[in-house]
Amino acid sequence: MAAAPIFPQGRVTIVGVLNLTPDSFSDGGRLLRGDGTPDLAATLAAARALVEAGAHVLDVGGESTRPGAGEVPAALEIARTCSVIESLAKELPTPISIDTRKASVAEAALAAGARVVNDVSGLGHDPALARVAEAAGAALVLGHLRGEPATMQRELAFADALGEVAAELRASKERARALGFRGELVADPGIGFGKRLPHNLALLANLAELRARVGLPVLVGPSRKTFLGELTGDPVDERDLATAVVCGIAVFAGADAVRVHDVGGARRAVAIGAALRAAQRAGA
Repeated sequence: MAAAPIFPQGRVTIVGVLNLTPDSFSDGGRLLRGDGTPDLAATLAAARALVEAGAHVLDVGGESTRPGAGEVPAALEIARTCSVIESLAKELPTPISIDTRKASVAEAALAAGARVVNDVSGLGHDPALARVAEAAGAALVLGHLRGEPATMQRELAFADALGEVAAELRASKERARALGFRGELVADPGIGFGKRLPHNLALLANLAELRARVGLPVLVGPSRKTFLGELTGDPVDERDLATAVVCGIAVFAGADAVRVHDVGGARRAVAIGAALRAAQRAGA
């Protein structure tokens, strides 16, 4: 019997963020002790709060992929994430996602109890990750990213952001299938990853078209990102309201999932966006 999908049709999946990094752009270090190791009690409490607020999936990351961030050794990523994932998997029934670009980190996290691999590079960094996810029966999120986080904002050139991102995500999907992955796939257009404000807006406004061109469910991650500050003037720690607004609009526009820090706000916005989308389809 096939496992139930992590991102089922008919539900907008809300993914809650747990960053076990010292340098993530909005919450770096919040779940770490002074020596840089994970604070397990604080992380479990944060995870429970996300689930109680409505998260369907918990996304655990040990490497920041903010603009300008350098690569973290796989061993350090594993040290930051795997003991936490093991504890979360024992305590909570909520599926856990590992946010990583590296096959070795994904393999360790899946062995610890993760059920989703969230690769912001769309297999561009380490294609072996597809085989690791397939072997574990995990779902795989393919993100859009040109280059590396350290350099992705330096040279941005899109003649047609929607068309180019859709084509490159479709290529990631084809790469995953060619590598033998037969499981659940989700596409993420990589809002804020190597994109400027007009590119992000074009993608968000045309999610239904993006979804149709890629042929996969779409996850959107706008949470607290720079483009929101550009639009509203809000500093990073005051962008949850703007994030919720974008989540509602994204769902109305065609998103199947959202990845956020503030799950409660996103849940409310998603409910409205989903209701409007259903009404539009019904033509009532």
